[in-house]
Amino acid sequence: MQNISSIDVNTTDNTAWVQAGATVGELYYHIAEKSKTLGFPAGLCPTVGIGGHLSGGGIGTMMRKYGLASDNIIDARLVNVEGKILDRELMGEGLFWAIRGGGGASFGIILAYKIKLVHVPQKLTIFAKSYNLSQNGSLVKIVSQWQDVAYRLDVRLFIRQFIQVSSDNKGNRILQIKFESLFLGEKEELLSIIQEKFPLLDLQVQECQEMSWIETVQYFAGYTNGEQLSALLERKSQFGYSFKAKSDFLTSQIPEFGWKRIWYKLLRSNATVYMIIDPLGGNMDEISESETPFPYRNGSLYNIQYLVAWVDGDQSVVNTYLDWIRGFYEFMTPYVSKNPRAAYLNYRDLDLGTSLNGDLSYFERTRWGKRYFKDNFRKLALVKLEVDPKNFFRSEQSVPPLNLY
Repeated sequence: MQNISSIDVNTTDNTAWVQAGATVGELYYHIAEKSKTLGFPAGLCPTVGIGGHLSGGGIGTMMRKYGLASDNIIDARLVNVEGKILDRELMGEGLFWAIRGGGGASFGIILAYKIKLVHVPQKLTIFAKSYNLSQNGSLVKIVSQWQDVAYRLDVRLFIRQFIQVSSDNKGNRILQIKFESLFLGEKEELLSIIQEKFPLLDLQVQECQEMSWIETVQYFAGYTNGEQLSALLERKSQFGYSFKAKSDFLTSQIPEFGWKRIWYKLLRSNATVYMIIDPLGGNMDEISESETPFPYRNGSLYNIQYLVAWVDGDQSVVNTYLDWIRGFYEFMTPYVSKNPRAAYLNYRDLDLGTSLNGDLSYFERTRWGKRYFKDNFRKLALVKLEVDPKNFFRSEQSVPPLNLY
């Protein structure tokens, strides 16, 4: 796919055509080349491919203001099962709906997307404030206040919670909680909002940094050592480890005793583990569940990603770590969404079920289809029946044509 990776940014109408083989980082780089006041609300990892990222949703730091990456798709080019190249007009609104969050590979071969770029101010503000559990006895109060307000704040403000558990050089287990934020505005206004809405954070002016949008992209991508902008063009991840990830959504707040139980459970692991919690709300609440296949809108408060990581090549620990994260996922059951327990398509999780030969029925595939798409899974299967009734485009968790057996 890397051979179809051109990007054409148009600052006259604030759009871009981006081919499916391009990466998120390449898209950001080419937008920044053309404009200092345009951006795009996609994800944080620059080496992720655009075709899959956009077709599966695209959570990012500006989603509370501008929605998901997939909410900002305005046209597409796709090769259908007959080998024809279709744009939005030719494919029809049903198929166009499906490939904006329903996983494009179930319906054809995505060649390119046309996206709507968004306005960003010349100065944005970031902060990152960390706490070690052993050093702050009131941490549960800070986390509870964050949880109470983060999804209800000004739509320009994104504050995520990043939990990391690892061992120090003496073998002691350390749990660190970091609050990372992007604000589409200057630091004085950010401080005013935090002081009013999240005072327990005790944010200080010297902890805030103003920078351009593309500099915030580099920051969240982990490029904090003065790397050139061209680092966003790298296709190989700078992180040399393997991992297993799972996901959840919160539809109600976790009580304080719940956070304490979670931290204790995390500390008892023997691996490097992460728990990343992104606030939704804002303009995400203004988009209906059926507007696109991604259904987690009003009523969904936070998205959670769990990861366990190990050094590449260390096969001796893989099964132990996989067992741990699957056990932790079960442990989280009382705190997360139910009926169905939700999952995010772009954090693809084959533990939820698979159809390796494409031979399971629609009803059997609802085991994972409903978790990713809720009631939109049925509509996706109807689109599939119309455009690919023989299920030519299939994978372990692809959308099947709706059938009655």
